Amino acid sequence: MERNLWQKIKAEIAIWRVGALPGFVIIGLVMLTRLTGSLQFLEWVALDTFLRLRPPEPIDERIVIVGINEGDIQSVGTYPIPDKDIAELLRTLQKYKPNVIGLDIFRDLPVEPGHAARVAAFKDIKNLIAIEKVLPDRQGFTVNPPPELPPEQVGFADAILDADGSIRRSVLGTWTFQKDYKFSLSLRLVETYLSSKGIPLNNGIRDQDAMRFGSTELTRFRPNFGGYVRADAGGNQILINFRSGQKPFRIISLRDIKNGNVNPNWIRDRIVLIGMTALSAKDIVNSAAISGVNPKLVYGVEVQAHAVSQILSAVLDRRSLLKGWSDGWEYLWIFGWGLLGISLGRLFESPLKILLGLGVASVGLTSVCYLCLILGWWLPFVPAMLTLVLNGAGLTAALFYRQERDLRLRLQERQLIIEQTFDTIHNGPLQRLARMLRYSQELDLSSDQLFLELQQLNKEIRDVYECVRRETLTQGASIYLGGDLELDLSAPIHEILYQVYDNTITRDFPCFKTIKIKINKFEPLDSRYLTIEQKRGLCRFLEEALCNVGKYAVGVTRLSVICMEEKGQNSLRIIDNGVGLNSLSDKAAQFKGRGTQQAENLARQLRGKFRRFPNSPKGTVCELIWPGGKTWFWQF
Repeated sequence: MERNLWQKIKAEIAIWRVGALPGFVIIGLVMLTRLTGSLQFLEWVALDTFLRLRPPEPIDERIVIVGINEGDIQSVGTYPIPDKDIAELLRTLQKYKPNVIGLDIFRDLPVEPGHAARVAAFKDIKNLIAIEKVLPDRQGFTVNPPPELPPEQVGFADAILDADGSIRRSVLGTWTFQKDYKFSLSLRLVETYLSSKGIPLNNGIRDQDAMRFGSTELTRFRPNFGGYVRADAGGNQILINFRSGQKPFRIISLRDIKNGNVNPNWIRDRIVLIGMTALSAKDIVNSAAISGVNPKLVYGVEVQAHAVSQILSAVLDRRSLLKGWSDGWEYLWIFGWGLLGISLGRLFESPLKILLGLGVASVGLTSVCYLCLILGWWLPFVPAMLTLVLNGAGLTAALFYRQERDLRLRLQERQLIIEQTFDTIHNGPLQRLARMLRYSQELDLSSDQLFLELQQLNKEIRDVYECVRRETLTQGASIYLGGDLELDLSAPIHEILYQVYDNTITRDFPCFKTIKIKINKFEPLDSRYLTIEQKRGLCRFLEEALCNVGKYAVGVTRLSVICMEEKGQNSLRIIDNGVGLNSLSDKAAQFKGRGTQQAENLARQLRGKFRRFPNSPKGTVCELIWPGGKTWFWQF
């Protein structure tokens, strides 16, 4: 029993080693493609889609956005918004006692009228955080902070865009070219708000370079984080876990503040972000992860609100930050789904069942990745799906092809059986019947002779049935010829052909009785690449040629059968000196009987040549020549 089990295991290993090789190649190619970064775009699309399709979350009441929209600009009558209006807005908001105010509008230069009023407001309001730009743009420019504010009341508003122009990361801190370490606006706002709750900012514990509020450590972005490959991870970055829903934050306008159309509870002890929400201001970035009125477009102040909200929610509400696996686990995950795609071919033998299993597995993969993202884990979705689908679809196509090929082979086998049956009838009963008809015209047969011929014909017809039955039972591994000869086609071809010769030459044909000299030469041939059908064809060719000599080579005294290799060519020749082709008319000599057609078909299969021509001074030469070596190559 243990031996049988071990044999089954070895057979299964062999099947997997051969059948699963293309699947492993696909897995390797997908992994290599991912390593080059070619799948980054698709993985970003998948991430954005999953984030956008999450269940809507309630409004984050801790944050309120004062969005200066097109109506506000028209009400003020000029753009940029003058310092006077900014100062009035700040002092009005301060009356509602917000926790901290973030001004996401650059104010490094005066915008008259009201510059003096704005400077005074900046000096008076201690919980105000304004912005600067510390990372140079393409032209190398930066934007200075308002000069009247101390460094602790300034945060940078720089953002890093991905190659597709979308924003997915928030920069919390970075070194400048002046060797100063700066904090972002979002981090300044969070630090101010949480410090009032007794939660200070510290370095990470697991990652010393990360930032931490209380026990919540902000997962630092790395170059190969999630679907990224060799990304710019300079400074201290985190991936933004955007808040889901159509209205994640409360947005009020400048006119609402001026007219007093606000609930004081919306602002009291809240984080207030002031920014532009007018398309004409062009403070817009791309993000397909946020559902909104303008598809894939989001105002810069809203991105700041998302960056603030995710840190506050992680610290105070235990909302998940986005995390990723290490490279080793990610590629093991991809390999596992690719292996599942390969396994579908071993679990199911029906293409429809494989497709159904592939559909279920794809839905399962999508669901797992979606649920894990809700829990804060970004898993490789696109490469895993590619390995699963390509392997599953490849197996389905291969199975369709195999079934179609099997059907074609079955039809070919049936046709082969028909042809073999006819060949057997042709080489036996029909030959004898033809001889009987010939004798009946030339000679008067006695009743005893006629009875013997009919008796032999009856035996040959019955032998046809037995021959076909036995070859069918052995599934083509053997061949049965006249005289009840069974040949093992796995033997060397020169040995098989000699047995055909030895068996046929002893059969009861009239012309064999006059042969006095028999010459045979069967040298080894390179038959490693001959198929079973080609070997069978060579046996029947030799039998047919010898039977023709025995039946029609009247007066033959010499017979030579030569099987040898000459200059890389295999040859099989049957030469007699009887009355053969020389006695036929030109029209009769040109007629192609069944035997000639068989020989020509065999020659085409072997990429060789068949000839039958007169021997000198008399007789016939029947010759088949074919190349040595890999003749099987030409069958495809």
